[in-house]
Amino acid sequence: MQGLMRGYIRGVDAVNYRVGRVMMYGIFVLMGILLWSSISKTFFLPSLWTLEMAQFVMVGYYILGGPYSLQLGSNVRMDLLYGSWSVRRKAWFDAITVLLLIFYLCVLLYGAVSSTAYSLGHWKDAPFSYLFGVVIGTEDVGRLEQSSSAWRPYMWPIKAMMIVGFLLMILQCLSEFFKDILRLKGAEI
Repeated sequence: MQGLMRGYIRGVDAVNYRVGRVMMYGIFVLMGILLWSSISKTFFLPSLWTLEMAQFVMVGYYILGGPYSLQLGSNVRMDLLYGSWSVRRKAWFDAITVLLLIFYLCVLLYGAVSSTAYSLGHWKDAPFSYLFGVVIGTEDVGRLEQSSSAWRPYMWPIKAMMIVGFLLMILQCLSEFFKDILRLKGAEI
């Protein structure tokens, strides 16, 4: 069992490490977009797409970089008590809190799937069957959702990115849970 846990930890950590390292450069993309926005507003006609695209890049940066941040342990903790605890006590506390986080992320994932199905034009109450191709009765497919701004981009790409980000975060939380279990057993990680 410990071998399976270690294999899972290595696999998920490797994927999230690579995704996180790529997403670290998203801040430079964001800076470039905002710089172009400032230049175009000052010297040329303002670009319609810049601020909304900056928001989309920031969502990707934040959501896809979250699992990497969790993996590095750079998330915010209350060190008033936590810092003085033993490794075993920290592992117990982390195992309980990561289970709560997984529940919260599952709720967010359900919302992301529903929102993505809506953005793809699905108007009924079965977003999972709609997204994954299971046809239950006749499907009502409407227009693809677009932003209400002047630029009017489609919303489904950013919403699909949210699904991927939440899935990666849930996988990383399970990895952290397995690390806590191994710490509680006194095993090397």
